[in-house]
Amino acid sequence: MSISPLVSTEWLEAHLADPSLLVLDIRSGENGGRAAFESGHIPRAVHSDYATDGWRIAKGGAGGLLPEATQVSALLGRIGVKPDHHVIIVSAGEAPSDFSASARVYWTLKVAGHEQVSILDGGYKAWRDAGKPEEAGSPAPAGGDPYPVRLTGSLRAEADVVERAIAKLGATLLDGRSQAQFEGREKSPQVARAGHLPGAVHLDHSRAFQPGTGRLLPLAELEQLFERIPSAPVISYCNTGHLASTNWFVLSEVLKRPDVRLYDGSMSEWTQEPTRPVATDQS
Repeated sequence: MSISPLVSTEWLEAHLADPSLLVLDIRSGENGGRAAFESGHIPRAVHSDYATDGWRIAKGGAGGLLPEATQVSALLGRIGVKPDHHVIIVSAGEAPSDFSASARVYWTLKVAGHEQVSILDGGYKAWRDAGKPEEAGSPAPAGGDPYPVRLTGSLRAEADVVERAIAKLGATLLDGRSQAQFEGREKSPQVARAGHLPGAVHLDHSRAFQPGTGRLLPLAELEQLFERIPSAPVISYCNTGHLASTNWFVLSEVLKRPDVRLYDGSMSEWTQEPTRPVATDQS
């Protein structure tokens, strides 16, 4: 069976009884976290807090990095993910940043070698707004053996890959932050220096969403929005590899572009080294 990277509430409701399905609710503190999950969630769902459960780690002054393989293995094991599960990732669905959390978890699963994974379009908000069934309470932790991680390096760009891309212009560097941060007029506290990667092009990730929602634009509109991005290879980045996950997901998984990578360290890691170039030309 072909696995769609994005599934609808109707599709999920029709397949909820499938024992191969694992519904993963990733709501974090800003969306009520565990308490919100316990007050109402999709039936049979399990919960893992995107912000606190170890989906991203800080290292050497940089935030948002992919954890070590052993850490990912333990995390997926605690949740109860098995290699034959079709994992459906459910965010709060309130805003574009919620979708970015889903896309980052999706990317992490793919990097770990898990093939069957999808995102619920619109997240939990779409499910509740559609009047779909819910349950309350705290399910017993699924738990299980550590997940057999098989790292897939082709989806991740590390700093050395970015350095080569800048030096040889071998890939399009795609910045998914706001225009003000791209130009260097504003700076995230997670970044040491304002500006962008030299030669980068800009596409604010929030433009990929239907206004005022956490739902992606229709396919035709996404194709039109991203058509100016040169064909692969592409390296998607932002401040900590969170927002950039949306641009990665759209290009790689929805539009099926080949050779699209996520730089999970992004500007947070890049700017820790003073000798690495940062452009502030506001172009």
